[in-house]
Amino acid sequence: MALGLRHESENHRLDRSSGRGHFRSMDYRHIITIEPGKRSGKPCIRGMRITVTDVLDYLAGGMSIPEILADFPELTEEDIRACLAFAADRERRLAVIGG
Repeated sequence: MALGLRHESENHRLDRSSGRGHFRSMDYRHIITIEPGKRSGKPCIRGMRITVTDVLDYLAGGMSIPEILADFPELTEEDIRACLAFAADRERRLAVIGG
């Protein structure tokens, strides 16, 4: 059984109504899963064997979102954005711990 990850922010994008451009990350809990027996417990996408790190490596290597989707038709653009939101959330938590 996949474990959903805990996340404190709401599923809300850029709030332009305030004029401040406040951003809250998407709620990735229903997309990013961790299963101890799959890919050594690394965060994966919807229980598949594709990890968050895989997607981030493709993006960092210069692949565009459409190129990733063409190579991995089982993924969606929302899956890729969930990987980015997960990484951003993890970075925020590390900054607080190390800060």
